Amino acid sequence: MAIQKKTGLGRGLSAILESPETDITSKDISGNYVAGAIANLPITKIETNPFQPRADFDDSALAELAQSILQQGIIQPLTVRKMGYDKYQLISGERRFRASKLAGLESLPCYIRVANDEQMLEWALIENIQRENLNAIEIAISYNRLVEECNLTQDELSKRVGKNRTTVTNYMRLLRLPSEVQAALRDGSISMGHARSLINVEDELKQLLITRKIIKEELSVRETEKLVRQLDNVVSPANKPAKIALPLKYEVLKDSLQERLNRKIELNRNLKGKGSIVIPFVSDEDLQAIISKLGIG
Repeated sequence: MAIQKKTGLGRGLSAILESPETDITSKDISGNYVAGAIANLPITKIETNPFQPRADFDDSALAELAQSILQQGIIQPLTVRKMGYDKYQLISGERRFRASKLAGLESLPCYIRVANDEQMLEWALIENIQRENLNAIEIAISYNRLVEECNLTQDELSKRVGKNRTTVTNYMRLLRLPSEVQAALRDGSISMGHARSLINVEDELKQLLITRKIIKEELSVRETEKLVRQLDNVVSPANKPAKIALPLKYEVLKDSLQERLNRKIELNRNLKGKGSIVIPFVSDEDLQAIISKLGIG
């Protein structure tokens, strides 16, 4: 007796895709699927999203999802964009895509859209944030990419992702932490609360030492905050030296630089005319972007 092979699609979705009476898989004259269609695409014609903000995929969770797909099929279509004739790129659904490969599926139900690179990055980020699948560092990197690559201000970004400005700023500040601290936050050894305390420590070596102490002694966020205060790294507002007001022309220059570079900078000047301009960056790529914007690279 022949055993019927599972198609890998849920029965309801499979019926829609394969029934001529409910066909919604629009094709052009060449037979190629067009944007707006929901189609069953060969998995070999789909490439992963280079703008995917999520870096970590749990192998055991993928194996469980692959088993579920074998049993129940794909319940929700993946979303792809057209890249040319019979070529597609994932916008969302990479977990399902990877699990489907593990399950041995040859084709997948996909909703086809038209999108540019900026939209790809934005959609991938927002989908993952809405599903709460990203860790804090992945979110911070994605926010920074949206600001840099899509030329958004933090106010505009906060509206796009549905978060208040303070939340966006707190995430982006995490990228100032040393790579070891970021790795500890990424793998869950420390929490967002721990990281926010560490940002207030000015010395990088002390940040690393505190991080190791948090992990070794399993310090709570409150205990970490107390430790940071004891180190006296954070100058209280009452003890901060009074700032010398910048002349108007330098305030204008500072505002102009901040607008051009799309980031907050520091411009300090003493009574003798000496001072400094501090332009923060979070990576080599970020530095290169600053150099390009200044026209000196």
